[in-house]
Amino acid sequence: MILKYCRKAIVSILAGFLIFSVPAAEAESLAGKIGDKRFAPNLSLDPKEACYKAYLAYQAASGHSAYATTFYSRVVDLYIICGAKLNAPTQKAAEEIALRNCQYGLRKWKVRTASGGCAIAASK
Repeated sequence: MILKYCRKAIVSILAGFLIFSVPAAEAESLAGKIGDKRFAPNLSLDPKEACYKAYLAYQAASGHSAYATTFYSRVVDLYIICGAKLNAPTQKAAEEIALRNCQYGLRKWKVRTASGGCAIAASK
């Protein structure tokens, strides 16, 4: 009789150890990673420029993020417009919002580029 109850207690204790001893699967942080780079964005190295700050923030973000920018032609374009979305629920959502932010900048400042618009430069 006592052995019957001890066996149940031992099984339940061992099951508890097994549950808590298995490490939980943690999501890998994306901070510091470039991700899927589609083209090299033309960035000024001036730390005060908004697009440079946005790209550095994109790289430092730990979740799904995207960076969109206009293509740059030295001969024709004078402006670079960009947009970013940091720590979105999915990579696709980050890309859509970053692209929308970049296109909003083109409309807001009424800028026309030789390239025709914005594109995703990098996403993770």
